[in-house]
Amino acid sequence: MSERNLDFDALVERRGTQCLKYDFAVERNYPEDVLPLWVADMDFRTSSYIEDALVSLAHHNIYGYTNTKKDFFDAVAGWLKRHHDFDVEYEWNVKTPGVCFAISNALRTVTQKGDAVIINQPVYYPFSSIILQQGRKRISSDLVNDGNGYYTIDFDDFEKKIVENNVKLYILCNPHNPVGRVWSPEELLKLGNICKKHGVYVFSDEIHSDFVWKGKHTVFQTLDKSFEDFTITATAPSKTFNLAGLQQSNIFISNKKLRDEFINQYEISGLDEPNVAGVVAAKAAYTNGDEWYEAMKKYVKSNIDYSVSYVRENLPGVKVWEPEGTYLLWLDFNALGLSEKELEDRIVNKAKLWLDSGHIFGKSGDGFERINVAAPISTVKECLRRIRENVY
Repeated sequence: MSERNLDFDALVERRGTQCLKYDFAVERNYPEDVLPLWVADMDFRTSSYIEDALVSLAHHNIYGYTNTKKDFFDAVAGWLKRHHDFDVEYEWNVKTPGVCFAISNALRTVTQKGDAVIINQPVYYPFSSIILQQGRKRISSDLVNDGNGYYTIDFDDFEKKIVENNVKLYILCNPHNPVGRVWSPEELLKLGNICKKHGVYVFSDEIHSDFVWKGKHTVFQTLDKSFEDFTITATAPSKTFNLAGLQQSNIFISNKKLRDEFINQYEISGLDEPNVAGVVAAKAAYTNGDEWYEAMKKYVKSNIDYSVSYVRENLPGVKVWEPEGTYLLWLDFNALGLSEKELEDRIVNKAKLWLDSGHIFGKSGDGFERINVAAPISTVKECLRRIRENVY
């Protein structure tokens, strides 16, 4: 058997499939005919090995209660070792239906209502909503933009806010969504030592780790053996293989006491066994998905290169920084002098595009737009053309 699904130029019709990205524009107050490049899933058919595994599951035609054995763990662990030199142990793994669920679970595990949780805005917006929905206090140590789209961490501000607010948990995004930074070992070590010094737990969201274009992804907890004691590491095949709808994530917690309490909170939620389709797909992805993954990654990098060049040559006043990681572009429209409302009107109602408006990532995202370029190049080109012809 060989990999079949390597035509990334193919336009796959996703409308009419209950697809969040395409089928819910009207429900989200967008025109029905918008071109969506917002939510972070890909418009590519995933690996044929995953397809075949799911077809086999369908033909078996019994979808009862499911769990995993050592062979599933070996597939996940093999991928993490091959691609990230991350050695994990069987006992560390907790399967959850998604990383956001795991963040919510972690909040209940290590914080109480009213406790402070720190993030680095602009950052993936569900971080904020989950914190606030659970009655915790959201604190942001905003990233510092050098004016050209390159972001760094203000470590003094980070530590100051931890101390002032008695922060209990830090949600780390690495690679960072939406600004595209892949944090260096030196940066991560500084963050970790600050958290260790002040007794702050770390939830390390690393689901974009398979999309690194510059440098190398560093698993946070591997930088110092002591970091394992206060870290929850989140991984998933959802971004890498476009499997978000199958609800399967792998969380690693080496500290047994922390892991036991995390599992206890998980059980309180009423969830137990994982999704059978998610388990089957994840195992196939991590066992046989390398060829598809490498080809897809090469295609996405080409899309990024094209998009960055196009913006710089054709969208005067719009700033873009070539991301170190993720398949997301973070465009800065602030120099155009448009209000947030004016920019959104031109993007949505004139260009007929559904992007992620920067303000949802935090106040520091005002005037930005996030674009998902993990789509056929024809779709990406059409998006950029619409911006050029309708935003100015």
